[in-house]
Amino acid sequence: MADVSTSTKSSTKPWKSFRVRKRDTEVKRDAVLLTAAHLFLEQGYRRTAMSQLADRLKITKPALYHYFHNKEEIVIECYRRGIALIESSLQTADAGQTCGLDKLRVYVEAYATAVVRYEFGRCVAWLDDGELSAAAQREVRSLKRRIDATLRGFITEGQRDGSIGTCDPKLAAFAIAGAVNWIGVWYQPGGPLSPEAIGRQYADVLTNGLRRRAESP
Repeated sequence: MADVSTSTKSSTKPWKSFRVRKRDTEVKRDAVLLTAAHLFLEQGYRRTAMSQLADRLKITKPALYHYFHNKEEIVIECYRRGIALIESSLQTADAGQTCGLDKLRVYVEAYATAVVRYEFGRCVAWLDDGELSAAAQREVRSLKRRIDATLRGFITEGQRDGSIGTCDPKLAAFAIAGAVNWIGVWYQPGGPLSPEAIGRQYADVLTNGLRRRAESP
């Protein structure tokens, strides 16, 4: 019996240790990503060096390469997290919307709020994917197309249900995304308006013009 007990302890300890190490790795990886996002937003992707990131984190470059192989891998993950935040914000706010215009408004508000509130959201809005390699560009642009597809889908739905007037869904989606992404250029944390207030005002301005007008008698 003593032997079984000893065997059980020795078999569970390595698993517990693995879980602790895995969690520690995830926390450190998150810290690398958030610090990188700050640097990218401060000085741009091109001018941010891995050595600067290591210095900001107070680790060695070899330690940094343990978490990410290169700078492009980091920026792609920043984009992934930004898109995920935008989509999760929509899922939280989407309940109860019945027409395309209302769904579009909720999405634009969630999108704009995420760009203001989160560094990863601002990375999606502001960073220039033209500075990336062809392979990285394809991956980033495929992520961005998810936003475009959602915008077009709600605009098209609104035209079908009569809540949105006549317009080119592609052009309207480009106009909305361009306006929201411009937040990344001018926004500075600590301003007088909260992220939610900015999101609401952007949603009002960008969707009211699409509302179907009553036909003149």
